[in-house]
Amino acid sequence: MVLCRTIGRPRRRQTVPAVVLPLLLVGLTSLWSGCRGLTGDPATQNSSLQSINHIIFMAQENRGFDHYFGAMRQYWAANGIPDQSFDGLVQFNPVSGAAPHQGPAPTNPGCDPRFAFPPNDCKTDGNSPNVGSFPMVSMCVENPSPSWNEDHVDWNLSNPLSPAPSLDGFVWTAAHDARTNQPPFTDVDGVRAMGYYDGTDVPYYYFMASSFATSDRWFSPVMSRTQPNRLYMLAATSAGHVYPLTSTLTNQTIFDLLQAAGVTWKVYVTDLTHATPPIQDSTLNMFTAASKYPNNIVPVSEYLSDVANGTLPSVSFIDPGFDSGLDEHPGLDDGQPGGSVQVGSQYVSTLINALMQSSSWLDSVFILTFDEFGGFFDHVPPQSAVSPDGIKPVDLMPGDICTKGTGPTCDFVYTGYRVPLIVISPFAKKNYVSHTVADYTAWLKLVETRFNLPNLTKRDAAQMDMTEFFDFVNVPWSTPPTPPPQPTSGPCYLNKLP
Repeated sequence: MVLCRTIGRPRRRQTVPAVVLPLLLVGLTSLWSGCRGLTGDPATQNSSLQSINHIIFMAQENRGFDHYFGAMRQYWAANGIPDQSFDGLVQFNPVSGAAPHQGPAPTNPGCDPRFAFPPNDCKTDGNSPNVGSFPMVSMCVENPSPSWNEDHVDWNLSNPLSPAPSLDGFVWTAAHDARTNQPPFTDVDGVRAMGYYDGTDVPYYYFMASSFATSDRWFSPVMSRTQPNRLYMLAATSAGHVYPLTSTLTNQTIFDLLQAAGVTWKVYVTDLTHATPPIQDSTLNMFTAASKYPNNIVPVSEYLSDVANGTLPSVSFIDPGFDSGLDEHPGLDDGQPGGSVQVGSQYVSTLINALMQSSSWLDSVFILTFDEFGGFFDHVPPQSAVSPDGIKPVDLMPGDICTKGTGPTCDFVYTGYRVPLIVISPFAKKNYVSHTVADYTAWLKLVETRFNLPNLTKRDAAQMDMTEFFDFVNVPWSTPPTPPPQPTSGPCYLNKLP
């Protein structure tokens, strides 16, 4: 590639003997033909994964698939986009055509109103109301819990260790968390777990998912909260952890592999300094790799300059605004409203739009997803998966689910719940929906395949390499579309629903 970059840039005048010139021209023509696939000109790209020279990955926080993309087929119908199979909320499906078809809005059992709070915990029984999925009005919402115990109750309310997912515990877990939080949340009945947004709330995401490629079988890697999932995001394992770490992991990350192979990379951090002394609020900080490569962890402003200047590295990882409210995380117990879905998605739009409007667009892919589902209802259960390293949970606490019994979801052989995905690239197929079961360690498999790297664990080795999302021959988006602006004016409140 160094030689490819020097072609067409002679440094001084040289005389070439006439007898050598024809052979030299043939050789240069052949070499230039091979280099064109690296230059970013879609008209001359090689029809393979080698056409991609820049892979950019970003995961926002705590939003589920039905919660964000459940109304997608309604959006298609309203905007003249041809319908196809898309497994969102069934009330938005057509009555005929591509399956699945329209059905009643899904429900979960709610809290029996006879057992009021305080002092009672949520009780579900024959008097429980059915809580149906509903459209959110506020762009902010109190946090449901996506932690280990709650994920397993979501799986099956009456028997979390059961092999059969009934997916009826979402409301109970949201209510339980609201009631046990100090101070308690407003939504002590857990109704918020059934709320969803649509294309009028996050039009940028709906437009991009409909224009480019997405999936209705894209899962987080583990049935737990942010931290263990983000460990998988970089290392394809949490090394047995289902809770936040108490010390950094020594496991190899994708960046260690890239460094060893001489492939350029950077971690761009949205919130670079939010403490004294300054810290880098990055996913990579959970690994010892962060201390080995401090110069590779840079502010997100450097991403924007690299995009503009054509100096993007081969692999980019963007950390969201964990501290600044730009990560779309629901409201926590710190008195703050949490990340507005509109403010967060508008921030993401600035990063993607900058790429699409630059020369860097021509040979790049931007993968946008969410680190886990946030505790919001989804009608598709976690899927069986490969244990990354044979390590079982090492940090369960007394009384946690799986400490008094066992079941198929007590090990790391299931994914987490579904999360949204958008694959944005000139090579991304138009309005493409993948139905291939994968968790987002597939992005690691993509990087490993593209740059001829070894796999990190058995989990990423088992994933698809994401090539099904691309068309390298016809290059669908040589000229990118013009997305709508993402509004940020929606109401943001936590003291009532919806």
